[in-house]
Amino acid sequence: MNPSFQRLMAEATRLTQAGDLRGATAAIQAALGGPAAPAANDDHCVIDIEAREIEVEEAETGAAVPPATPAGQFISGSHTEAGGTREYKLYVPPGYRGQALPLVVMLHGCTQDPDDFAAGTGMNDAALERDFFVLYPAQAQRANTSRCWNWFKHNHQRRGRGEPALLAGMTREVMKRYDIDPHRVYVAGLSAGGAMAAILGDTYPDLFAAVGVHSGLPAGSATDVQSAFTAMKVGAVAAPAGHTPATIVFHGDQDTTVHPVNGEQVVAASAGAAESQLERARSDNGREYTRRIYRDASGRVVAEHWSVHGAGHAWSGGSARGSYTDAKGPDATAEMLRFFFGNALHGKC
Repeated sequence: MNPSFQRLMAEATRLTQAGDLRGATAAIQAALGGPAAPAANDDHCVIDIEAREIEVEEAETGAAVPPATPAGQFISGSHTEAGGTREYKLYVPPGYRGQALPLVVMLHGCTQDPDDFAAGTGMNDAALERDFFVLYPAQAQRANTSRCWNWFKHNHQRRGRGEPALLAGMTREVMKRYDIDPHRVYVAGLSAGGAMAAILGDTYPDLFAAVGVHSGLPAGSATDVQSAFTAMKVGAVAAPAGHTPATIVFHGDQDTTVHPVNGEQVVAASAGAAESQLERARSDNGREYTRRIYRDASGRVVAEHWSVHGAGHAWSGGSARGSYTDAKGPDATAEMLRFFFGNALHGKC
């Protein structure tokens, strides 16, 4: 999601229109990270990353509690599964004393990293005010040269395999270490991270109580680079509604990287036949938006779709401290948290 990424995708579009499909495919592969490195099998690549330790004290529950500071702790670690190792950063709020708190998992977009994503979304600032944990998994460049989550590969779209299994395992490890409330665990992401968040909701509905997809695509929308390009440019076929958790979607209607119709299709997978209510307003920051709320037969909100008018491929209401943000849009961070905390799992993970 840097200028090089956008340039390559624009070149792929030009080559497709010119009939040069081989050249277009090469450009797409370069933009999305290219083929897997020979030494890194998609299911069994192991990346040795050293975790950075911090001084901790033991709570009565046995969880490791960082020393309290007014701003909380933003610590580094890593997690290993059969499918590989990934680094992460974890925000621990200053009010944590071993009690069960919610956890929000945040998946960055291509070329981003946890620090960039945290700065742009302001999620740590919100966690400081509202007392919850934030986990930022980091995609390894060895797994994808543009650091995109591999949402478009068939072996990263199923429960118990690839990156979904690794990310679910990382989430469970943090939950166990810090005694996270298992009923209030949520996942959100931007672009490739949004697409992977949709996959996690689809494959682990027993783990995530709600999902936030910003400028992303529905689960199962592609199985290779070519179909990924098609989905990004013209939209993907929505998967049938099943046990997908409640989902909130943000998408700019002028997004030229991931077509806005994908946001509608993410909602369709979650809302199914639920009836919708439409409202149109202007954010305090300046952009108009259309919000569609979907309720099931019992009146419970199962999905929300926010179409931000005039916005491109960027986190709505985000800060210029991070990349790919649009300060003029409604506050996606605040609205996702409102939506998340209105949903909880009724059974343990």
